[in-house]
Amino acid sequence: MRSGSGAGFRWMICVAMLVGATAALAQNYPTRPIKVVVGFGPGGVADVTARVVGQKLGAILGQTVVVENKPTAGGIVAAESVAKAQPDGYTLLLMTNGNAVSASLFKSLPYDIGKDFAPVSTLGFFDVAIVSGRNSGIDSVAAMLAWAKAHPGKLNIGTINVGSTQNLSAELFKSMTGLNATIVPFKGSPAVIEALARGDVQVGFEMLAPIMPQAKSGNVKILAVAAGQRYPGLPDVPTVAQAGVPGYAATSWNAIAAPARTPAAVIERLNQAINQALAAPDVREKLALQGVVARGSSPAQMGKLVNDDTRKWRKVIEGAKIERQ
Repeated sequence: MRSGSGAGFRWMICVAMLVGATAALAQNYPTRPIKVVVGFGPGGVADVTARVVGQKLGAILGQTVVVENKPTAGGIVAAESVAKAQPDGYTLLLMTNGNAVSASLFKSLPYDIGKDFAPVSTLGFFDVAIVSGRNSGIDSVAAMLAWAKAHPGKLNIGTINVGSTQNLSAELFKSMTGLNATIVPFKGSPAVIEALARGDVQVGFEMLAPIMPQAKSGNVKILAVAAGQRYPGLPDVPTVAQAGVPGYAATSWNAIAAPARTPAAVIERLNQAINQALAAPDVREKLALQGVVARGSSPAQMGKLVNDDTRKWRKVIEGAKIERQ
């Protein structure tokens, strides 16, 4: 009995010490610079979002926030480096909807998006838009569907590469409407815009940021945004659901995740600081210039978003018979 009681007492002491150490870590956090790993190159929406929020976050926490770019297909290298990092709150991932897509787009990954990361908070959302070429004669989603019905198999939809958010948004649209159309992938947004201008494709699915200047100049017309709500900068442009496809929603997002097993108190501290940063008018204004609507969340809300998007895009990828890479 005495031996067993002694072992139990020692176990209780170890647990108490561990809890005390965790509490001390959270109370003092952060004591050194924080690194945010981004799976894209400098200058893109994800990178700019990380830097804008990171600068304000650093001011709030009293430590420098450093952005490290590790651009690779699917953001895999960046995600793996964070999944395997020490769970202490000093190495974070700029997670995107692309990470949710990668879960089904690749045959295998060196991490599990649902198990190897601790959600912290969303940062912002940015819309995919359905656009038509200036000379297409298509000025609404209803007109697009009518044109496709009147010209079976003739409608061409431009997107960037297969498996991208834009491409999968178009595949989702096809599956929900039964649209008889061909999705034509291009190497990048400029090529999609050029194809719309030439009339090689009648419509395109593209991010708002590169499309907005083209719409202002009259080269393209924005028919609808793919998100669940209207874009604040385009109050007269309907969502796809409002334009006649009930239930349709496809949104791109950026968020912050930490390695799994990061102490809950550290996650809470980061979450509070990130939401404080996102409430700052200068941060919201800078993100809006990138077509990003700043919007934080609780860790639980972010976790649900990741899980829901992973399931949604898996269904789209399987339905479109996109070969795993």
